[in-house]
Amino acid sequence: MQDGMGRLVNIIIRTLLSILGAIAGYQLAQYLSGTSWWPKDALIWDLAMWGVIIAIPALAGYLIAPLFIRGIARIGQIFEKSLQSFSWQDLFVAILGLIVGLIVANLLAMPLSSIPNLGFYLAILLNIVLGYIGLILFLKRKDEIVGMWSSFETLRDKFHLKGKKVREEDTEASLKLLDTSALIDARILDIAKVGFIEGSICIPGFVLLELQAIADSTDPLRRAKGRRGMEVVEELQKLPDVKVEILEHSLKELKADTVDEGLIELAKRLKAKIITTDYNLNKIASIQGLHVLNVNDLANALKPVLIPGETLEVDVIKEGKEPNQGVAYLTDGTMLVVEDGEKYIGKRVEVVITSLLQTSAGRLIFGRVKREAN
Repeated sequence: MQDGMGRLVNIIIRTLLSILGAIAGYQLAQYLSGTSWWPKDALIWDLAMWGVIIAIPALAGYLIAPLFIRGIARIGQIFEKSLQSFSWQDLFVAILGLIVGLIVANLLAMPLSSIPNLGFYLAILLNIVLGYIGLILFLKRKDEIVGMWSSFETLRDKFHLKGKKVREEDTEASLKLLDTSALIDARILDIAKVGFIEGSICIPGFVLLELQAIADSTDPLRRAKGRRGMEVVEELQKLPDVKVEILEHSLKELKADTVDEGLIELAKRLKAKIITTDYNLNKIASIQGLHVLNVNDLANALKPVLIPGETLEVDVIKEGKEPNQGVAYLTDGTMLVVEDGEKYIGKRVEVVITSLLQTSAGRLIFGRVKREAN
């Protein structure tokens, strides 16, 4: 299909250049027909001259069409490559500067256009020079222009009705940014399925790029984690009651070197919360005054509350750090240290809870064997 489209474009451009060449040849022949050396006696020679002068530029346009197409394609590739290093913010500021430069150039060119012979060329020169100066000047002052625009938005918000402003703040507060660790962890999918997440779930583009890099890793474990994270994104997008948005913000646009820095900067701009399982990101974001939703904290909060004196049946699976201790695990993964439980390894026993200890790694429960379960 692309080959057919390429041939069609080639035919169209060849036809257009041939027509333009023929028009240019006609105008040239019209001019030359008024000169003294043009043959005026014989009609046949007159027609032949017209035909030759029209045909040569038309043929030249037909022949140079492939070179013209390749040149346009090359310019397009260079332009596209240049735009890849440009953020939308840079592009907007550059276009704004170009427009301002062209407006100033045309205002200055109006009195100059009356100059005989030179007016037209001076106007073109002014448009080129001042358009370029406006573009470069606005790009160099990009931060100040963006800051000025932010000031206008703040001023606009001050004139809004109080009720409307509160609703906007509520909408902003409901935005939640997902980081790579939360997607790889995958528990966020179960939380979203049961409806415990309100508002929009936003996944920055640079987080998806990091997931893709992990999924392309040569390490089988990292590759499996990356693919699981990508699958979680797909499953989240399929949930009917959950709104998932992919944010096209680059680290360069956010002036960040790492994904964590980009998440923090984006959360500040959007006034959003960050969902993560990363301990370091949690601490850094909290220090900077951001609201962080840690999936691990949620999991710990949802663990069943046990009190000393309660009994439960567990399987002792290994020995503990201290002599004669056994270790068992509850269904939620909480470790239970069984006193004098080493001899019950591999057996199911009924344990009485004696004490609980909350550590940075989670909850630790101690108990003693009441009796061996059947």
